[in-house]
Amino acid sequence: MDLELLDAERRVAGKRVLVTGAGGFIGSNLVERLVRAGAKVRAMVRYNALSSWGNLEFLPRDVLAEVEVVAGNVEDGDYVFSVAAGQDMILHLAALIAIPFSYVAPRSYVRTNVEGTLNVLEAARRLGVPRVVHTSTSEVYGTAIRVPIDEEHPLQGQSPYSASKIGADKMAESYWRSFGTEVVTLRPFNTFGPRQSARAFIPTVISQALAPQAEIRLGALDPERDMTFVSDTAAGFILAGVSDGIAGETINLGTGRTDSIGAIAGRILALMECPKPLVQEEGRMRPKLSEVMRLVSDNAKAKRLLGWEPRVGLDQGLRETIAFIEANRHLYRPAAYTV
Repeated sequence: MDLELLDAERRVAGKRVLVTGAGGFIGSNLVERLVRAGAKVRAMVRYNALSSWGNLEFLPRDVLAEVEVVAGNVEDGDYVFSVAAGQDMILHLAALIAIPFSYVAPRSYVRTNVEGTLNVLEAARRLGVPRVVHTSTSEVYGTAIRVPIDEEHPLQGQSPYSASKIGADKMAESYWRSFGTEVVTLRPFNTFGPRQSARAFIPTVISQALAPQAEIRLGALDPERDMTFVSDTAAGFILAGVSDGIAGETINLGTGRTDSIGAIAGRILALMECPKPLVQEEGRMRPKLSEVMRLVSDNAKAKRLLGWEPRVGLDQGLRETIAFIEANRHLYRPAAYTV
C-alpha cells in the first residue's frame, strides 16, 4: 500500500463518516474499507419495504457489526439533515446511475441526483461539516473532444443521467464558491468489480457466459472505456476525504488506459475459456447522439493532489469479478440485462 493511502487511513481512523448510497456497489466497498481503517461509519441506504441493506449484506459479519446503518431517502432534506448531524465527513455516493432508465424516467434523475445533492450540501453548510466528497462521473464529459480527458474538458449532457450529474456537480461547485462549503468532487471513470449491478456491461458479459445461451448479446461494441477496479476507486474517496488544500477541486479517478467494450468482453471470455460469439443487439443500443464513444482519463491531478494511482490491473480485477458472479449467480439474470 502506498504511503499516502496508509497515512490517509490513519487520519480517517476515529472520524465519524456518513456514506450516502452505502448499499450500492462502490458505496459498500468504501464502507468496508473505512471500517477496516477504524472510521466510525454511518451508512445511509435507501429505505425500502424489504428492509434490504443492498450490497452491505455482503460485508463480513464482524465488519457490518461496526456499521451504523440508517435507512432513508436522499431526496428528503429534513432526513438528510438529521443523519448528517455530528459527522466529520460526508462521502456522497447516493444517485440513480442506470443510463438506459434515464431515458424512461428523467425527472427521477433530477430529483435524486440534483435535489439529493442539494440536500447533502445544504445539510453540510448548516451543520458546518468539515468535508464533503461529492461523486461525479466521467459521463459528464460526453464523447471526448480531446484525450486524455482532464478536468478542464467541456461538459456535455449526452443522456438525462449525465445532465443530472452535471447539475449536481455545479451545485457542489456553487456551495464552495458561495458559502465556502468544503466540498471536493471526484469523477470516477468506469469502476468495476465484485458487487457491481447486473445492469453494467462487465457483469452482463460474465452472466451470459455462465448461462446456457449460445451467444453474448450486447449493445455497441466500439465505445472505449477507462476501467478502474473498485478498490482503487474506494482508495480515492478516502484520500479525498482527508487530504489538505483540495476544497473546491474536481478530480478524475481513472487509469489513463482505454479499451473498447468489444475488446474487454473478449478478454472476459478468454479468461472464462468461453467460446461464445459477441452479437450486437439493437435494443441494447443507446440513441445515436447519446452514445459516448471514448472515455480515457488524465489522472495527473489525482496523482498530484491526492497521491492516488490505480494499482489493480484489468485482468486481476476481471478475475475477482468473475469469481464473485460465479458465487452469486442468483443475483444476475441474463434475460433482464441491458447495456
